[in-house]
Amino acid sequence: MIDNQPTAVLADDEPLLRTALQRQLAEIWPELKILAHARNGREAVEQFQIHRPDICFLDVHMPGLSGIEAARRIGRGAHLVFVTAFDHYAVEAFEQGVLDYLVKPVEPTRLAETVLRLKERLQAKHPAPDTEALLDKLAERLEMNAAPEPLRWIHASVGPALRLIPVERIDYLRSDEKYTRVAWRHDDGTPDEALIRTPLRDLADQLDSTEFVRIHRSVVVNLRAVSHVSRNENETGSIHLKGRDEALPISRSYLHLFRQM
Repeated sequence: MIDNQPTAVLADDEPLLRTALQRQLAEIWPELKILAHARNGREAVEQFQIHRPDICFLDVHMPGLSGIEAARRIGRGAHLVFVTAFDHYAVEAFEQGVLDYLVKPVEPTRLAETVLRLKERLQAKHPAPDTEALLDKLAERLEMNAAPEPLRWIHASVGPALRLIPVERIDYLRSDEKYTRVAWRHDDGTPDEALIRTPLRDLADQLDSTEFVRIHRSVVVNLRAVSHVSRNENETGSIHLKGRDEALPISRSYLHLFRQM
């Protein structure tokens, strides 16, 4: 092991994003050694206590113990970088520059800026700052924004690559046993599909309800992708999509949403 080699722990409840961040860090900061991954705040604190890394990358929103609460327990034991899907409160909360934050999907230029600051702090042997007041401010802002912004990206594994699918390009989502099938379009309009592990019920709660509606217990559709609706004799119906051959079922519980179409 290299003397004084910088070390880190990555904490995010989405394994694909942890892997993607590790890959980006390996390209930008190959000297950094990732000691462990954590799936939630509790594991982040445990891995910190075991490995005592120089840096902890913490997702703000994690099940159980949040990234903010994990940061409180880590205290000044490590330099902290928060990773968040929402930037509407982060800019103000981090304006003091004491802590760094990254917005998902992490952009290489932004990550490079964060890495540069971390290198400078480690090289100067600056202790991790006292962040208690800043964490209080961030927690307060998170509470004010308890209803998160609608989901902007779907993260799907396509072969060895992680693909970030913009939500506006999704035509529909369909439950497929323990997975969710995402029907979406490329830049040129070519239809495609991806299978992700997140259950449909979890995704549906994060989508903009003015654009995405449930039409069946197993199907959520993007209203912008709808071509027309046909009604069946048994008080059900079918949705036909622009540029797609398949028709999606509308159960009788949701048919009333389309009476004006």
